[in-house]
Amino acid sequence: MQTSNFSRAGRDPSIKCVSIALYAPRGYPKVRRYPALAPTRQMLKMGEAEYRAAYQEILDRLDPRKVYQELGEDAVLLCWEKPGEFCHRRLVAEWLEKHLGVEIPEYVAPGKQENLFK
Repeated sequence: MQTSNFSRAGRDPSIKCVSIALYAPRGYPKVRRYPALAPTRQMLKMGEAEYRAAYQEILDRLDPRKVYQELGEDAVLLCWEKPGEFCHRRLVAEWLEKHLGVEIPEYVAPGKQENLFK
């Protein structure tokens, strides 16, 4: 499992894209949705600290093992924010890593090297 954003990985037909955003952009027909991990509309207006607390309430209602199984180990979880910006996909990744002992890195397209000096 990995994480990314729509513009970076959402149109790659070789990966199993799963939107965990409230909505996906138009023109991304191969992106499967997983609404249980989507934030609420109200959360999109919150500051980071308040958002983290509200999102933790969403995660607390879910079983991490069941979520991981339903998503699949080859899923790439997508939301809107660019890598390095605060986003809920990294909160999901940290939650799954903590509870399941798995590693969930940010997606890097094959043949591309991540810029280490961001």
